[in-house]
Amino acid sequence: MLEKTTRMNYLYDFYQALLTPKQQSYMSLYYLDDYSLGEIAEEYDVSRQAVYDNIKRTEAMLEEYEEKLMLFQKFQERKNLIARMKENLAEDADLEALSGLIAEIEKLD
Repeated sequence: MLEKTTRMNYLYDFYQALLTPKQQSYMSLYYLDDYSLGEIAEEYDVSRQAVYDNIKRTEAMLEEYEEKLMLFQKFQERKNLIARMKENLAEDADLEALSGLIAEIEKLD
């Protein structure tokens, strides 16, 4: 569950501008502020089921955006490559190895 929450938080960060204000609010309350479905339903005077359906639909939309745009995947790859570059620098790696890592980062964009 924690892994899913972390993933949804990242996807929300990357794609929140593509969501409606209501979707943004529900996702923010549920994932960032840790509100329960019942608390969100009470806040918006709707049923718990309506909140659940909206969140599930929004999660699917976020996954679809990621499938098409891959912003989170590229972020993770870039982060891993930078970590490898730092390791190589700490080990006094040759410039060719570092150049190869830089080329991989450039391909991500």
